Amino acid sequence: MQNILFIVNDSTYSGEKTFNAVRFAINMKEEHSKDVNIKLFCFSDAILCGIAGQNPNEGFNIQQLIDILAAQGAEIKLCTSCVKARGLLDAKLIDGVTLGTLDDVSEWTLWADKVLTF
Repeated sequence: MQNILFIVNDSTYSGEKTFNAVRFAINMKEEHSKDVNIKLFCFSDAILCGIAGQNPNEGFNIQQLIDILAAQGAEIKLCTSCVKARGLLDAKLIDGVTLGTLDDVSEWTLWADKVLTF
């Protein structure tokens, strides 16, 4: 069993890094569900991917991808300090997404066989 930690930092819709990280994680679970455990930690503007109620005008919808990843059993956390810095502590989170700390991501890093950063 491989333990894989995805760390994302980029804004949800300003580029494709966060989108690619989440769809890569989904693909890993779909293709190798018996062989991998996935965790996703979001820093900086990537925390926006865990906020509920997104409705982009066109293109991909990161909320749908986060819903899929959570349903696959991945743990997903948003950096509490980053959420607080953006004034979003009262925002509704997507089901399956929680707030996390540096202690959490440190523990997850030690747990992981591989750490992928986007």
